[in-house]
Amino acid sequence: MSKTVRFAPRWWRGVALPLAAATFFLGTAHAAGKTYQPDSLFLIKPWISGTPAEASRFLAQTTFGPTDADIQRLVKLGYLSWLDDQFAAPPTRMLDYLGWVKGTLGEDLETNHVVEAWWLGALGGPDPGNNTLIHRDQLRQRVAFALSEIFVVSTKTTLIDQFPNGQAYYYDVLVNDAFGNFRQLLEDVTLSPAMGVYLNMLSNQRTDSTKNIHPDENYAREVNQLFTVGLVLLNQDGSPQLSGGQPIPTYTQNTVKAFAHVFTGWNWADCNPAAHNNFSDCDVNWTTGANMQQPMVAFANYHDNGTRTPDDLSGKQLLSYPGAVNGGLLVDGGTPQSDLKFALDNIFNHPNVGPFIGRQLIQRLVTSNPSPGYVQRVAAVFNDNGHGVRGDLKAVISAIVLDDEARNGAKNSPDSFGKLREPLLRMAHIWRAMGAQHRCGHNKVVTRSNGSVYTEHYSSQPYRYAGWYSAWSTDYLFNQRVMYANSVFNFFRPNFVPPGEMVLKNLFGPEFQITTDSQIADVTNDVLPRAMWLDIRDTCNSNDDYGNVAIDHLRDLALAGSGQGGPADPADRLVDAYNVRFMGGQMSTYMRTTLLNYLNRIDHYWGSSTQDWRIARIQRALYLIFTSPEYAIQK
Repeated sequence: MSKTVRFAPRWWRGVALPLAAATFFLGTAHAAGKTYQPDSLFLIKPWISGTPAEASRFLAQTTFGPTDADIQRLVKLGYLSWLDDQFAAPPTRMLDYLGWVKGTLGEDLETNHVVEAWWLGALGGPDPGNNTLIHRDQLRQRVAFALSEIFVVSTKTTLIDQFPNGQAYYYDVLVNDAFGNFRQLLEDVTLSPAMGVYLNMLSNQRTDSTKNIHPDENYAREVNQLFTVGLVLLNQDGSPQLSGGQPIPTYTQNTVKAFAHVFTGWNWADCNPAAHNNFSDCDVNWTTGANMQQPMVAFANYHDNGTRTPDDLSGKQLLSYPGAVNGGLLVDGGTPQSDLKFALDNIFNHPNVGPFIGRQLIQRLVTSNPSPGYVQRVAAVFNDNGHGVRGDLKAVISAIVLDDEARNGAKNSPDSFGKLREPLLRMAHIWRAMGAQHRCGHNKVVTRSNGSVYTEHYSSQPYRYAGWYSAWSTDYLFNQRVMYANSVFNFFRPNFVPPGEMVLKNLFGPEFQITTDSQIADVTNDVLPRAMWLDIRDTCNSNDDYGNVAIDHLRDLALAGSGQGGPADPADRLVDAYNVRFMGGQMSTYMRTTLLNYLNRIDHYWGSSTQDWRIARIQRALYLIFTSPEYAIQK
């Protein structure tokens, strides 16, 4: 493991990377004494995941939770080959799942079906409609989820909630573009109907003073503030640029106003203003929602191109920065398409985007408090992937997870490295690692309001992740469900600092913003038991229409004991296996000793003389680990 090996990473085939590009990933490699030889190929010490514990840590950052099979495969492949495999894996798309539900099963679509589709992507495994199709695009799904917490839309908006296909279309934009170019992602998000509805760009029209109509500024503000450049000018390491000791604003209210005028003239793909009273009367297709699955289209008559004086705003000054085309000034007379292209290019090429987006992706995947050097290395790859391409998300994700800080931060900076695990990630980890399946449920006939009927198919569907007690319940149990944030600011803000010791140490803890007293109680008393108590072999309740997700305890039965239980039959193999699977081998000696002292006393199953006592050990080991502070922080 100590020798230097020469190779070209397959995830950048055909790209000749200079030595400087390698240092973006390696961080302080030279300072650590590693040797590199100039070449057109990547020259690095190979990132071979030498131990299962190291592999588990990597998978905690790149998947919805390690499984034993994932760990073994990563140890065999090494990081680079694993990434190459993930980049090539076919995407798991929500619309495909909804197509199966509506087209094959004949069910009416609801938001719960979108939740089921998300769990399918998060958990992976066999497709419910075709069990020979195995979903394994874990990295893409984890990145898409991270992007959904940056480019936020929410089903708490009624119109979005009413159209599951629109929700699925939007999430599929994030899935499809997760490994593409950020510029394309920005455009696809901008023109998606769900975002158009959520932030009011859809049917946004130029000024008409006779009708007191003015362009809406909502999307113009958030695309800058939250999606791309942020409020203040940044150095490439993510620190704010200062003038007189104060941060320098990235833009002004006049800039937002100018962008608002640019983002006019876009509406539903099938809009025909001539058939309505006016442009704003075009509507969603209430029968099929088909226009929720099509990018918005332009209508020049409703776009402000600066030539319809006195109403139009001429000479729109967008973001101004060194290298900005035309100084960021949009000339008059363009089309909706050309003006949109200029505006998005203007945003995309702003020097803030690399450190602003790079830092948030690091926070979602690796650590809440990346060092300035880590942010700068990732921003450098965003700016240039080594082949002159800006915004290559595949390269950016690789830079994030292969960086020296990602791989060794827990060892080198134990007091500041890591992140609080989100509730959804905790549940997904349990279910993935413990072979979760859907169980029970019935094929139930439902009568529509018009008297027609259809059947909901929840019987014998092991890979359909549904149920009021489990998969569907995360919104009201701890207020986190995919595309269910309270506002465009996500479930939590990237710069949230929890009160107390973290204020004194100036440490960010975004996920702590939703970690309230009541949420902690809910997760401890209700959510986690739902995730780990049900077993796939439990007797079904005849009144359980939809079933629930349950785990497979028996897969770990041999680890829990081999004799009669008690101290003479210790649980050390179970604890050590869970240490690797769930905690990346980072369990403290104190925690291990405490667990064993408790678990080793178990030699029967409470409340049942027939249930295997080893199940009690497994259940309590899972519960104690997943409610522990040591597990709660991903290191």
